[in-house]
Amino acid sequence: MKILFLEDDPIIGNNVLDFLSEFYEIKHCFNSSDAMKYADDVDYDLYIFDINVPGISGVELLKDLREFNDTTPAIFITAYQEIKYLKDAFKVGVNDFLRKPFDLEELQVRVENIKRQFNLDEAISISQSISFNTVLNKLIIDNKEIFISAKESKILHYLISNKNHVVSTDELLQNLWDYDEMPSSATIRTYIKKLRQLLGKEHILNIRGEGYRCQ
Repeated sequence: MKILFLEDDPIIGNNVLDFLSEFYEIKHCFNSSDAMKYADDVDYDLYIFDINVPGISGVELLKDLREFNDTTPAIFITAYQEIKYLKDAFKVGVNDFLRKPFDLEELQVRVENIKRQFNLDEAISISQSISFNTVLNKLIIDNKEIFISAKESKILHYLISNKNHVVSTDELLQNLWDYDEMPSSATIRTYIKKLRQLLGKEHILNIRGEGYRCQ
């Protein structure tokens, strides 16, 4: 399950990110401009937006997304207590609303509820004989369970989520690693080689000089 998380408070943001990243693939951004860019570039399963953020508010951001026929379910979090914000939130099409301060486990309960409501299954079918569980980092190949590393799982999930275009090594580095933790290109090639060995080269194509494309 891929979540786009918009929160400008670094303490709250890091706490939520550390907690939810144990269960989901989560992209954290600090302002509505970046959130709009990420929402345009990648198909997310869920938005979690703070209302009061730099740029346009989380409410206005969701309104703009809905006007572009983006039906991705969304949860608002906010420190505002006034009922006005609750009304505005549901008016623009939010699916749930959580006031700060909140318990991290309560947030996860709400995420899981959204997942059930919208049938956001973690199992992705790669072929008739191969499926991929994004939460457990597990491949099922010919009914045999194979666990892969968290990074291999993130790379595979990213490739599957971007089937329509060739993904470069630089794109993987920029989207899956923090700047100060970026590995070498050779490390990426090693991850991809392992995945191609497990899945079969026909499922991850090596486009020479460009990158990789999932089939």
